[in-house]
Amino acid sequence: MMKTYSAKAADLQPTWYVIDAEGQILGRVASQIAQILRGKHKPTFTPHLQSGDFVVVINADKIAVTGRRLDQKIYYRHSQYPGGLKQRTLRQTLEGKHPERALEHAVRGMVMHNRLGADIMKRLKVYAGSEHPHQAQKPVPWTGPEALLKQPAKAE
Repeated sequence: MMKTYSAKAADLQPTWYVIDAEGQILGRVASQIAQILRGKHKPTFTPHLQSGDFVVVINADKIAVTGRRLDQKIYYRHSQYPGGLKQRTLRQTLEGKHPERALEHAVRGMVMHNRLGADIMKRLKVYAGSEHPHQAQKPVPWTGPEALLKQPAKAE
């Protein structure tokens, strides 16, 4: 009889991936990022542990969208005071001071809405330009889940 493998927190070794979002469609790249952060691309995926990897996204200000989403997609926030509803379109968000927030918002909607989801979101680093301060972690360019099958196993 085979036993089901359940990873322990000490067994999990996170990898750093860098994703260039330039020209990629917002929702499609956000779902890929959410899967990497959650760890679903790994054979050691464990639902109750943070088994995912770190993701560094560059060029978030050059993300693409289809249709008329730039003007029709609206982000709402409320100050909790009467009449305090504020709204911004996707175009205003991308042209504003923090264009990376559009991608962060899309990924946040795709991860769990609990403490584990909050911990998962801390592993996402999004930058509007092509520079990032995570060179010391030696991030690997993400080319898709099929690239993991071709990578040699890490020698221990």
